Amino acid sequence: MDVAVTLMLWTYFTLGFVFFFAPVYIAACLFAADHRIAFQKLNHRFFRGFFWLLQTAVPGLAVEIDGRISGLESCVVVSNHRSYLDPLIMIACFEKQSTIVKKDFFRVPIFGWVIRAAGYIPSEGNGRLASLLMSRIEWMHDYLAGGGVLFVFPEGTRSRTGRIGQFNKGAFKIARSCETPIEVLCITNTDKLFTPGRFLFNTCVKNRIQVRRVGRISARDVGRLPVDQMMAGVREIMENHLDLNSGNNREHPDR
Repeated sequence: MDVAVTLMLWTYFTLGFVFFFAPVYIAACLFAADHRIAFQKLNHRFFRGFFWLLQTAVPGLAVEIDGRISGLESCVVVSNHRSYLDPLIMIACFEKQSTIVKKDFFRVPIFGWVIRAAGYIPSEGNGRLASLLMSRIEWMHDYLAGGGVLFVFPEGTRSRTGRIGQFNKGAFKIARSCETPIEVLCITNTDKLFTPGRFLFNTCVKNRIQVRRVGRISARDVGRLPVDQMMAGVREIMENHLDLNSGNNREHPDR
């Protein structure tokens, strides 16, 4: 079952994209008034299809998204990071979305073109990516003001233990520069379905993935609080939520 579902999902990612979605992306690139927004909306639909397929193929899986999340706009969203599924579920949540992507992915054929055209931000600006990083940061103020969402995993990498890792300052600095609020989300159990270091999906285990809106720092507080204080506040919000819902994290005994 694990092998069959994993192969089906990879087929959706590869052949499904090439034969069904790629022509639409090309048309958007040629004819859309703003190809970045058009690509973001297409990414949103592509990954909504991915999670529909996943839930259809795995009867024991439930994916619960806080109903308040879909209405978020003009904000920086930060979340804990448990699995490679986390950014996919964020894209599925927000129609207009940008994020920070590791620089190596910008060199991947086809995928690199998609994330570049969608207005995503490279994690570092070395070499050829330097000008792209600067232009993306300059664009971000108007993008957020126009209703876009920038989602970031401030840990920068997936947690292998369930504990909240060390935060990077990038998301908080962008929120301050753009004078926009920070929305805090918590994700649980994506790592139970797609465990770091494992190629196959765990399809034979009953699982409930949840994405919850658990806190907020207003634009006013973002403008007046030191970055370190904002980071400490977000960490406390996340840890309190995970502690209160520790039943969802029993796969991590140290939580």
